[in-house]
Amino acid sequence: MKEPAIGIDLGTTFSVVATLDADGKPQTIRTAEGDLTCPSVVLFDENSIAVGQEAVKAATVEAENVADFAKRDIGNSAYHRLIRGESYPPEVIQSLILEKLKRDAEMQVGPFTKAVITVPAFFNEPRRQATADAGELAGIDVIDIINEPTAAALVYGIQQGFLNKTGEANQSERILVYDLGGGTFDVTLMEVSGHQFNTLGTAGDVYLGGTDWDRRIVDLIAEKFQQKFRGIDPRQDPKGMKRLHREAEDAKRALSVRGSITITFEHAGEGLRLPISREDFESCTADLLERTIFTTTNLLRDVNVQISDLTRILLVGGSTRMPAIAERLQKETGLIIDRSLSADEAVAHGAALYAGFLLDKQQNRPTNVTITNVNSHSLGLIALKREQKVNSILIPKNTSLPVTRTKRFKTHKDNQRTVIIRVVEGDDPSGENVTEIGKCVLGPLPTGLSAGTRVDVAFSYNESGRLTVVAQIPSIGLGSKVAIERSEGLSADQKAKWQTRMTQ
Repeated sequence: MKEPAIGIDLGTTFSVVATLDADGKPQTIRTAEGDLTCPSVVLFDENSIAVGQEAVKAATVEAENVADFAKRDIGNSAYHRLIRGESYPPEVIQSLILEKLKRDAEMQVGPFTKAVITVPAFFNEPRRQATADAGELAGIDVIDIINEPTAAALVYGIQQGFLNKTGEANQSERILVYDLGGGTFDVTLMEVSGHQFNTLGTAGDVYLGGTDWDRRIVDLIAEKFQQKFRGIDPRQDPKGMKRLHREAEDAKRALSVRGSITITFEHAGEGLRLPISREDFESCTADLLERTIFTTTNLLRDVNVQISDLTRILLVGGSTRMPAIAERLQKETGLIIDRSLSADEAVAHGAALYAGFLLDKQQNRPTNVTITNVNSHSLGLIALKREQKVNSILIPKNTSLPVTRTKRFKTHKDNQRTVIIRVVEGDDPSGENVTEIGKCVLGPLPTGLSAGTRVDVAFSYNESGRLTVVAQIPSIGLGSKVAIERSEGLSADQKAKWQTRMTQ
C-alpha cells in the first residue's frame, strides 16, 4: 500500500494535518472532533492526558494542569513552569500533540509513519532538532523539516496559478511571505523561477505572535477591573488568567470583522462590561505591528532587495486576519495583498505537497520541484585570538543550504590532550552575545603535540537546518565526525526514558 503524503503544521496555538488526495491535491484532515484545526493544548489529568478541545475546556478550571504555548519553549531543557509538580521537556508536550494528530489522521487515511513537519523559518538548530525529537517520541519518522513560509509559498503558487501542475513558475517571482502565527513571527523572501524555489533570506522573532496582541487586551480588561473593583487583579489567579485570554482571543477575532465590540468579563463574583473599538485595539498594539515591519525592512536590506523588486506578498498565519496587518503592508510596499490563501491551512497543505515530492523521490518516481532554504542564524565556534575569546563564524546567516564550510584552527598549548569545539549561533564577534548550542570534544590527543598544531573543523548544515561537525588533525591522521553534546534538548537516554514512560 502506498504511504500517504502527510504534512503537519505544529503550531503554537493550533496545529493542522494535511494529506494529498488521489489527484495530488492537498486536503486538510479533520480532527476526531470534526475540526480543521487542533488546539496545541495538553491537559495532564490525574490519571490521563487529553489534547485539543478537551484540554482547552479544562483550562478555565484546571489552569495549573494545562500546558499551552509549548512551541515557545522548544529547544529549551524544560517547559517554563511545573505541571503537577513535575518538569516536562517541551519536546514531550509537543509529542503528545503530534500523537493526537497522528491518531486522528490514521482514522481517515490509514496507518502511516512518515511525515513532514513545519517550523518557523527563524527557528535555530536546537529548536529544529527538538521538533524532530518530538516527532520521534510520537512514533513519526520525520522525513524532513520544512520552513513554514516555504511550505506556504509552494501551495500558494500551485493553487493561485502562477505555478503550473508540474510546479513550474510561469514567470520569475519574488515573493515576500509574512507569517504571523499565534506565537511566532517570520518573514521570508523567496525567488521562484521555473521549478526552483530559492529562499533568499529570512528573519523573525520566536517570541512575537498573536498571543502578544491578545495580552494587550488581557491587560486592558484587567486594569479596568482593578480600577472598578478595589484593586482585584484577575491576572493573579491562574483560572482568571485563562478566562482573560479566552475573552481576549474572542475580542481580537471579533474586531477583525467589526468596528467595535463590548467585552463582558466576570471574576470573583464581580462583572465588567468594557466597550472597545478596532481603533483602540490597533492603537494599543501599534508597536507590535511596527516590530514586524522593522524586521521585514531589515531583511530586505540584508539581502539587498528593494521593495520595488517584490512581485507578491503572501500572508500566512491566523493572526494576519487582523485588518491592520494588510493595511500596513500595503502602505509600506504599494502592492495589493492577496489574502485568498487559507491562513490556517496553507502551511500544512504545503508540507503535504513537499511530503509527496519526497516520497516520490524515495520511490524513484519523477519529481520536478527543487527547494533551497537558508540558515536563519550564523553558525560558528568560540576560538582564542591573541588570548581573547572570539566568535569565529563558519556559516553566515542566509547561506543557501545544504552547505559545508571548513576553517583552520591551531592548538593553543603544548601537550594539549583534547580540542573542545563550542558551537554557537549568532553574529556577535566577541562571542558574548551568542547562543551556545552544544560542544564537541576531539580526543584524547597523543602526548607531545606542540602548541600551534593544525586543527581543521568542518560544519555541515543540511536542508532541514540540522548540523554535523567533523574535526581533523592532519599531521597525526586523527579525524572523526564529532557528536554534539547539546546544551539543551533530550539526550538519547532521556528520549528512551520518556518513550517508555509515555507507552505505559
